[in-house]
Amino acid sequence: MLPDGTFQFAFFAMGSPCSLCLYAKAQDMAKEIADAAIEEVRRIERKYSRYLGDSLLSGINRVARTGGDIAVDPETAILFDIAFRAHERSDGLFDISSGRMRQIWNDAIEAIPDDADIVALLGLVGLGKISWQPPQLSFAVAGMELDLGGIAKEYAADRAAEICRAKGSQHGFVNLGGDIAVIGAHPDGAPWRIGIRDPFGSDGAIATLFIDGGGIATSGDYERYWSVEGRRFGHLIDPRTGWPVQGLPSVTVAADTCLAAGMVSTIAVLKGQAGPKWLRESGAAHLYVETTGALGGSILLDQSLTGL
Repeated sequence: MLPDGTFQFAFFAMGSPCSLCLYAKAQDMAKEIADAAIEEVRRIERKYSRYLGDSLLSGINRVARTGGDIAVDPETAILFDIAFRAHERSDGLFDISSGRMRQIWNDAIEAIPDDADIVALLGLVGLGKISWQPPQLSFAVAGMELDLGGIAKEYAADRAAEICRAKGSQHGFVNLGGDIAVIGAHPDGAPWRIGIRDPFGSDGAIATLFIDGGGIATSGDYERYWSVEGRRFGHLIDPRTGWPVQGLPSVTVAADTCLAAGMVSTIAVLKGQAGPKWLRESGAAHLYVETTGALGGSILLDQSLTGL
């Protein structure tokens, strides 16, 4: 139950059910703040959606398909800086050019693909094939495609939280399909209780986290996957092989921002069986679920994530 003075707004964006929880003195004040935050989420979606033909990202991908150069605006340059740093930090696993593999791995898939088809597309994957000299992107190999799906939603959550704070709301959180940016703790200083979904489908949460700032993101294969010929394939693709990674079913990370949390959780899943070791070495506050259902991670030692 939400405390008095807290208002919740549900909406749909970026392919996910979303919500915004705000504390305000009056409902009309809360709605004004929520409308501005939701519009910021929609602005980012319009700009970076791969599904909208008139988005900036679609324009970039038209250049990528033919080869050549394109200069981007400062906001987009920040996101590409982050993407290239994540690529380096993950030893090449976090790769925004992996979206090219959607030609094979998509909701229309009916049979396990041939290795030859995978190998043919791999020649069009790899950030090492792209030159990034801000603000200029250069595609030496024609036929590539970029996908900011691993960045844009988390960035949008952080931006929406910033909008709320700028408009005077100091208490609440933004939830974009499970990626959460905290605006501030409850008015009495108590942290928010965030339930972590069971990746194996039970109704209850596998853990409850307490957080008064920063962001939380969860990555895994329990929501987005394909069942093909009796086998289950997650949506995260290993850019080295072209095949979906067989990693941890669920990884939750808490960090200073939702964007930072999302990158770490995604990399951990892409690391496959090495994910737990990589998480420990990263120093991030984390919780993971193994294929056996066992829980692990630093959050188990201290579930109060205050002061992020």
